[in-house]
Amino acid sequence: MTKPKETRAFTWADIASAGMAILPHIPKLIHTNKKLKQLSEEDTHSIGKQFELLAQTQPERTFLLFEGKRWSYTEFNAHANKLAHLFKLRGIQRGDCIALMFENRPQLLMCVLAASKLGAVAGMLNHNQQGQVLAHSLQLINPKLVVLGEECLAHFAPQRCVMDSHVPVYIDGNQPKPTGYHCLQWESAGKPTHNLPDTQQVQLKDTCYWVFTSGTTGLPKAAKMTHMRWVKAGLGMGKTAMRLNQNDTLYCPLPFYHNNALTVALSAVLMSGATLALAHKFSRSLFWHEIRAVNATSFIYIGELCRYLLNSPQQPDDKNHAIRVAIGNGMRPEIWDQFQERFHIAHICEFYGASESNLAFVNAFNLKRTAGFCPMNYAIVAFNPETEQPVKNAEGFLQKVKPGETGLLLSEVSANAPFDGYSDTQASQAKLFSNVFEAGDRWFNTGDLVMNQGFRHIAFVDRVGDTFRWKGENVATTEVEGAIQRFPEIDDAAVYGVQIPNCDGRAGMAAITLKEGSQFDGKAFLQHLKSLLPNYAIPLFIRIQLRQEVTATFKNKKSDLKKQAFSLSNGGDPVLILRDRNAGYEPLNQTLLNHINNGNLRA
Repeated sequence: MTKPKETRAFTWADIASAGMAILPHIPKLIHTNKKLKQLSEEDTHSIGKQFELLAQTQPERTFLLFEGKRWSYTEFNAHANKLAHLFKLRGIQRGDCIALMFENRPQLLMCVLAASKLGAVAGMLNHNQQGQVLAHSLQLINPKLVVLGEECLAHFAPQRCVMDSHVPVYIDGNQPKPTGYHCLQWESAGKPTHNLPDTQQVQLKDTCYWVFTSGTTGLPKAAKMTHMRWVKAGLGMGKTAMRLNQNDTLYCPLPFYHNNALTVALSAVLMSGATLALAHKFSRSLFWHEIRAVNATSFIYIGELCRYLLNSPQQPDDKNHAIRVAIGNGMRPEIWDQFQERFHIAHICEFYGASESNLAFVNAFNLKRTAGFCPMNYAIVAFNPETEQPVKNAEGFLQKVKPGETGLLLSEVSANAPFDGYSDTQASQAKLFSNVFEAGDRWFNTGDLVMNQGFRHIAFVDRVGDTFRWKGENVATTEVEGAIQRFPEIDDAAVYGVQIPNCDGRAGMAAITLKEGSQFDGKAFLQHLKSLLPNYAIPLFIRIQLRQEVTATFKNKKSDLKKQAFSLSNGGDPVLILRDRNAGYEPLNQTLLNHINNGNLRA
């Protein structure tokens, strides 16, 4: 196997080569860039209005493909209008929140569009959430109406009590409805299919979504997404970077509570008039089969998805598809070339962005091992990993790093790049730095370490702080610690992420101390965590310690634990591994450790 190529700063030769390839597309890029600059927050445009425009100008073109069924733009618009009329009768007005909790299926997108047509906000609940986390999310967005897929009722029902009892809850599905719930199909049947006048009043500055993102507080934060950011994503990523048109089909296997699907994939399709091929969920075995079945020309990914595909056995038809561009984030540099060559994908359109961020990078010029280019004002500043704080100079200002160096990514907050923030004002303020390079300036702290590749390009390196990413999801350590500490035999816990060879992100690990006289029951402990956490948040490794090392302010010291990871050489601390979710945690021995370190045992 050849050694993977490393991430590096770019040279003029790299840029010149990319420039030659992009020359034929320059007129279209200039036109799209002009449209981006002309956008104003006061413009009366929105997701709903964009969809209605397409339903009018290309009514018979296919908007959605799902499990062998097809919806044209005009058909889907009619379904969304029925729901919008129903929601309006229920009193939903511009600015109200409609909470949505579904697995991937067409009805979720119909509800998203219906909310947009009224100028309402779609609160995109993660269908993996349950218990305290789900209750917290509902309280953050304070919905005036809730719509559930019947597959989510079991998670939602216990948390209904946190809402006003007058909030109507609709269920979409064919099963009998519990008492007190409304049937979406029955109540929307017979409603008008024409467009509503409300849509013409919605402005780009209005909020279209609440998207939940995990932070270092341990509970989700609701990040605000505006129609302006959504439209910019569609123009910048869909039309400019991917260069989609109405003849393209984009395959999406990602959940729609995730911004990659909700904002990037949906906006790319709708701003270019293309077709969306929706999968219920990602399946490694079905991925290429489904892409061929819908004749997709593009797909959206997260990094771990690409690794799963690359780790699957090679097939004679690996290159037998119509894909010309893939967009997503988290493509690790060590697999970039191998993935691109094996599956013969001309353009890996990696991007960098966050639900709450006011900027985005995208690999529009088709360079390798980069999160791409950004025309907006940003800075990469020197950062001390020990203190987890940026480095200041003698004048008290931050210092920018040179090309080839790694630092903390900041983006300037201005009239052209506002910070929309979270539903929680305090959480929003905590993400802002002032007096960064001069008195009075304001910058958004992304919390991400990136490499400065030069020519306004970056490569993602790592997250700062306690939140780590695993299986494409952000895991907040304090949330996991809270769940662990509710287990009767455990006295204290420190949770952190550790790297596993040949895996993206960081796997969860917990250092625990037991209450005096207690024994650790790995199987019972796993069942406890399953009742409180989604699967991706359950730690794969446990270290049992006699006591926890804490700071002067009684915070667990995690820096040494992260360095030790799942090593067996720390004074004989027992380390356990979760290999079999039916058996529970079992002791990690040297043989298993060797398999892990050799990349032969994957999570």
